[in-house]
Amino acid sequence: MRPIIGITTESEFTPDVPRYRGWVKVNWNYPEQIALAGGIPVIIPPMADMHHIAQLIDGWLITGGEDIDARHWGEENHPDAKPNDDSRTEAEQRLYAEISPELPILGICYGCQLLNVLRGGSLVQHLPDQVDTVHTHGELQRVELNSDSQLARAFQAQEVTGQSWHHQAVGRVGQNLDVVGKHDDGTIEAIEDPAHPYFLGVQWHPERTPDDPATQSLMKSFVAAAAEYRRTK
Repeated sequence: MRPIIGITTESEFTPDVPRYRGWVKVNWNYPEQIALAGGIPVIIPPMADMHHIAQLIDGWLITGGEDIDARHWGEENHPDAKPNDDSRTEAEQRLYAEISPELPILGICYGCQLLNVLRGGSLVQHLPDQVDTVHTHGELQRVELNSDSQLARAFQAQEVTGQSWHHQAVGRVGQNLDVVGKHDDGTIEAIEDPAHPYFLGVQWHPERTPDDPATQSLMKSFVAAAAEYRRTK
């Protein structure tokens, strides 16, 4: 059987609106890229039983989204921050507490930031306070990856180009994580845990450049890691 890739979603819980009580959503291109790479995408809503989900999935894709509430690393929110509904972040924290230490994980944009926060790191809450480069309108930006990194092997490239849609980024780097890619302005664009079989985070959006061979290599490497995890678990 092909590996099952769990995908956590954006969400908003509005119990005071009885007609629908909230929403969960995920952009089409995330599960599409997983399916094209040979995986079985499964959407994980916040109310799922994360103990059972952790036993079901062979990999975890953390998608993009709104900002993480700064209280998760002990700060007040920046005036320009747009914190997500915490139903999402709290659900992902529950899942992280249940998964095997060996589970392959790929974080994209918000997902990259979440991986850093889960490991005890912080975020730069508003990049325009620190850099002049615009990172928020889908600009195609070049990132040079450390040549000996897992990410360089996953992309099968030492330099990648991707669409940038973020005003926050990794600040204080989380425990046991390495910075393996930066923008020319110093913004951290890629992190990984070198001791983990597959624990990778990218700040740009590879799913939005689906015809890029590097994007295809990344998704295939992620699904292949999940297949290996499924074989051995």
